[in-house]
Amino acid sequence: MPSGPGRPEPGPLVRDEDLLGPVDVVAPSLLGCWVVTDRPEGRVALRLTEVEAYSGDGTDPAAHSHRGPTPRAAIMFGPPGRLYVYFSYGVHWCANVVVGPEGQGSAVLLRAGEPVVGEELARSRRPAARRPRDLAGGPARLTQALAVGREDLGTDLLDPSSPVRLHRPPPSHPAAPASVSAGPRVGISVATELPWRFWETDAPSVSAFRAGGKPRRGRAGQDGAS
Repeated sequence: MPSGPGRPEPGPLVRDEDLLGPVDVVAPSLLGCWVVTDRPEGRVALRLTEVEAYSGDGTDPAAHSHRGPTPRAAIMFGPPGRLYVYFSYGVHWCANVVVGPEGQGSAVLLRAGEPVVGEELARSRRPAARRPRDLAGGPARLTQALAVGREDLGTDLLDPSSPVRLHRPPPSHPAAPASVSAGPRVGISVATELPWRFWETDAPSVSAFRAGGKPRRGRAGQDGAS
C-alpha cells in the first residue's frame, strides 16, 4: 500500500530467526514492534506495549497447545510467525504470534498497543473508545482496532504481501521501551504464578493488571491465549 502524506512507514519485517528462542525471551523482545494491517479502507499500525507468553513445551497448562495439536490449536505448532486467532469467551477475538521451533506450540498474545498509523480508522472501528489509550488497550480492543478476526487465522506475519504483518519500528520511532515490567498472566486459572506478562512500564495503553509487576532491565516482551 503506498505511503500517505507524512505517514511513517514501518521498519523491516521481523525475521523467523527472531522468534525461535524461549517464549519468555521472545515475548518481551516484541515490545515496540509494529503490527500492521492493510485493509481496503486503509492501513492501521499499532506499536506493541503489552504481550503475554504461553509455552508449548508441555509445562504450561494455560497454553491451548498443552493437549497437543487439536483442531483449535494446530496453528500454534508452527511455523513461527503465523497468526493464531481465537474467539475468547464467545465475545471477542484474540491475536497471537506463533514463536519457537516448529512443532513446539508456543505463542505470544498481543495484549495492547498504541496507534502509530491510521488512528482515525482505528477510532472508527472502536467508537466506544473515549481516550487514545483505550483504542487498543487490551486483547479485544487491539484486534478490533486492527480489524483482525477469524479470516486471519494462519496468516504469515513475516510475508511482505500479507494483509497482517509484524515489523520492527522505523529508525524515526523508538525501538525498545526504556523500561519493561513483568508480572503474572491474567484471564487464566492455572499457572498464574508465572511472570510471563510483559509491558512497557509507563505506557498508558497497558491494561490495569499491574499488581506484582517488577521492572526488567533492557529489552526483553495470552488472555488465556495459549
